[in-house]
Amino acid sequence: MLGLKCFGQDYKSRLMTYREKYKNDFLTDQNSPLKKDDLQFLQFFDADSTYKVEAHAELLTDAPAFIIPSFSGTGKQYVPYALLKFTVKGKPQQLTIYRSATLAKIPQYADYLFLPFTDETNGKETYGGGRYIDMTTGDFKNGTVIIDFNKAYNPYCAYSGGYNCPKPPGENNLSIDISVGEKVYGKQH
Repeated sequence: MLGLKCFGQDYKSRLMTYREKYKNDFLTDQNSPLKKDDLQFLQFFDADSTYKVEAHAELLTDAPAFIIPSFSGTGKQYVPYALLKFTVKGKPQQLTIYRSATLAKIPQYADYLFLPFTDETNGKETYGGGRYIDMTTGDFKNGTVIIDFNKAYNPYCAYSGGYNCPKPPGENNLSIDISVGEKVYGKQH
């Protein structure tokens, strides 16, 4: 039992480090909607390692590019990369992860993948427009990938207007609560 408790504490510690880096990234991004005084309004669910799940990944070769609409009324071009099948809280789920057609052409972002999703917490405990998780092609191993919903974050649109944030496609609507990751921003904009 002691080993499990240490693992849980270690996971929480690693997640806290991840969240501190996440907050600090707002201060170094020249396009950031938040300043240092705004960081106090970022809110997160408690860490819960049961929302860190292994997914079977079916790579989608030759999938056509399409436009994901954004909240600003425009859109961005993405290519479906893989279909992810997994279980959360005993319920089978699936999401599609995407590769940005624009970022794929930039060497330092060529392996970047984008996992936008909505769930039953949106508009209540979390941002109404959904949340995102970042991954890379290197995260995929032997037909599987780990999805850590504790790392789900809000798009910039959750904090301020004027950003071109992609809307999670309807196929990425989970019919369960994902009660981990970032909550709704605690300050009105």
